[in-house]
Amino acid sequence: MSTQRFHAEYAWLPGDESPTPDVLIEIADGRFSGVTAGVQVPPGVRRLPGVTLPGLANAHSHAFHRALRGHTQTDGGTFWSWRDRMYEVAGRLDPDTYLALARATYAEMALAGITCVGEFHYLHHQPDGTPYADPNVMGAALVEAAAQAGVRLTLLDTLYLTSTVDGEPLHGVQRRFGDRDVDAWSDRHDKFPAAAHLRLGAALHSVRAVPLGALSTFAYRNGGVPLHFHLSEQRAENDACLATHGCTPVQLLADMGVLGPTATAVHATHLTEDGVALLGETGTGACLCPTTERDLADGIGPARALADADSPLSLGSDSHAVIDLFEEARAVEHDERLRTERRGHFTPAALTHAATVAGHAALGWSDAGTIAVGSRADLVTVRLDSVRTAAVPPAGVFFAATAADVTDVLVDGRAVVRDGRHVSIDVAAELHRSIGRVWR
Repeated sequence: MSTQRFHAEYAWLPGDESPTPDVLIEIADGRFSGVTAGVQVPPGVRRLPGVTLPGLANAHSHAFHRALRGHTQTDGGTFWSWRDRMYEVAGRLDPDTYLALARATYAEMALAGITCVGEFHYLHHQPDGTPYADPNVMGAALVEAAAQAGVRLTLLDTLYLTSTVDGEPLHGVQRRFGDRDVDAWSDRHDKFPAAAHLRLGAALHSVRAVPLGALSTFAYRNGGVPLHFHLSEQRAENDACLATHGCTPVQLLADMGVLGPTATAVHATHLTEDGVALLGETGTGACLCPTTERDLADGIGPARALADADSPLSLGSDSHAVIDLFEEARAVEHDERLRTERRGHFTPAALTHAATVAGHAALGWSDAGTIAVGSRADLVTVRLDSVRTAAVPPAGVFFAATAADVTDVLVDGRAVVRDGRHVSIDVAAELHRSIGRVWR
């Protein structure tokens, strides 16, 4: 059994309100085997200057959206007009271009300290809706992309059957998102091959995309696995659900048995007080994606109210307007300040918890997200001597650092980023090449 040892200048340990100085970290077979505070640097042990965190978890990703960064900023409109551009990209991808784009995107995540990603995957079939010879080839491309980038993946294979809340059929590029019905989805999903770095979860795209009759069946079949869904991202979705079903989306999902401790609502931007309470009462998590929600002019989600209702908060980069969980975390606090005109809604420790423990739990990796004996050996070291972090106290990293301040990343004890560079991928070059192929 091989053992690695690292000495962290500061390490954020479970239950601490701020990082602990001088921590000796030992790793054996991909797990933490020893964590000892107050130790001087032993001879021959690699020093990790700065703050060392558990691996960060990106609980909501659409990898192919990375190709849109910077391509929509001169456009006006709303989420719905932005969606047309997104569909344009969705219609251009095949298994090879999807693998290349996702590999580069996941490698960018690794550079940002993300060790696990939840991919909300609905690009299942060919652009006209015809299944590929291997009906899971697009999902398999994502699994391979994560392996090559060196991160773990929870594939949230998504049910997408209708175009609107009142049941309009899929049209245009949406046809590649859809399986015939829940049985066809289950048949495809259940054939997905296992992999060591993979958790296979499930997702309901939204109440727009799954008719009433399918919701409870889908929830029943996927009990106990991570089950994610877009919820109340847009006011128009709420209005359509009220008009069609006579209730809010969250009430509809509650009535159909979708909510629960393994479920996560993504966005949850436009909830009523009753909706917030329902998520909390059922133990349903909420994944907030503030940089996407502001990029798309969605609105500000009720983060503090959700936390007070005991809905676990996690974070995602969603459309990848930026890939930076430090920015996502502090935006949760800063958005609450804008809403309330008051400061101090979330402590640094609470934001760290959302980016680590809660995110991994939402993705089905309950043995990750802490620097503790027995946990998966994920480490992210953030420098304290950049122009952004110089003279910042260690507990302030989530309010000062950016992804550019990450120097070292280990995933399951394997070095993925060293001295600010991915160990095997020229990330900028691969992003340039893969995104160029999509637009050409």
